Amino acid sequence: MRTSPFSDEHEQLRTSIRRFVVDELAPHARDWEADGWIADWVWLRMGELGLLGLSVPTAWGGQGGDYWSSVVLAEELPRCGSGSLPMAIAVQTDMATPPILKFGTDQQRHDYLTPAVRGEKVAAIGISEPDAGSDVRSIRTRAHRHDDGWVLDGAKLYITNGVRADFVTMVVRTADATADDPWGGLSLFLVDTDRDGFVVAEKLDKVGMRASDTALIHLDGVHLPEGALLGELHHGFKQIMWQLQGERLIGAIGSVASAQLAFDDAVAYVRQREAFGRTVADFQVTKHTLADLATRIEATRALVYEACDAWNQGSYDTERIAVAKLVAAQLGFDAADTALQLHGGHGYSAELDVERGWRDARLSRIGGGADEVQREIIAKHLGL
Repeated sequence: MRTSPFSDEHEQLRTSIRRFVVDELAPHARDWEADGWIADWVWLRMGELGLLGLSVPTAWGGQGGDYWSSVVLAEELPRCGSGSLPMAIAVQTDMATPPILKFGTDQQRHDYLTPAVRGEKVAAIGISEPDAGSDVRSIRTRAHRHDDGWVLDGAKLYITNGVRADFVTMVVRTADATADDPWGGLSLFLVDTDRDGFVVAEKLDKVGMRASDTALIHLDGVHLPEGALLGELHHGFKQIMWQLQGERLIGAIGSVASAQLAFDDAVAYVRQREAFGRTVADFQVTKHTLADLATRIEATRALVYEACDAWNQGSYDTERIAVAKLVAAQLGFDAADTALQLHGGHGYSAELDVERGWRDARLSRIGGGADEVQREIIAKHLGL
């Protein structure tokens, strides 16, 4: 008998989130895509509904749920019709704020986590730089000691929510790496974006995720107080590696959910589209294509859920998450590509939403650690 990780409470949550997504978010997807901007009210509304802190303890304004509550949100948000919104929200809920809960002081949680849960502050995560993406060791943005605080200089690139963010959870260099510790010398900081010297240099143009604001940020003598340091000094690499596991896992969940939506859309289309005197669904090649895709979705979902179960129990399994992220990201794009192919010329036009899903899905194989990085992690665990 098939079992489900979701309780009745989870399914009730799913019903309410789906209603919100379909009724309040989906009608705006095309406008946001055209504007290159998700409306600011989304964060406040989701905070009001308690959706930005589903697994955050109630002491910090959250709902106190388990990780499966976050899974429900990640599975339902893609129904809005825009990959940009689930990504922007995941940055808030599963990338920028979890390190505050895990490594922060009570004061930092009060000042940053709680208002983020309420949607009163928008968060971003700052890792990538012009010369450092997947290779975190190459980070050059640096914090220097100054009086009773720090001075920050450098640049961050590809920062989701970076144009609108109120603060950035940022990994920077606080000391040089050494031969004995090539991974050392990095630390995490909470950087308020209204500080002098913090400049959004550019809002980037992108192939997909066009409704999401993505920034190039320049940091020129940004003064930070001592309390801006998040966690232990020079322990930032271990902390950001922990953060990346959650980032990759939530991305894998969203990729599977998006693949399911692309599959459902393709099935509905081929059932009504006629060619050569019959529906496209009547052709054997269509049936087999969809059967293969359905099989991959089911298998990948099971694999991702296994990783979610381990994460929910506090497991830090980099190999399991790397496998899940790799296959889910590939599935997400393949499903979008298959859906577009089955829609034919209609799929390639902007008339239908399938082309947007195709463009949005491509990022998942790059962001959060590219496919090649996941393969390296897996290979390392294989002893290769």
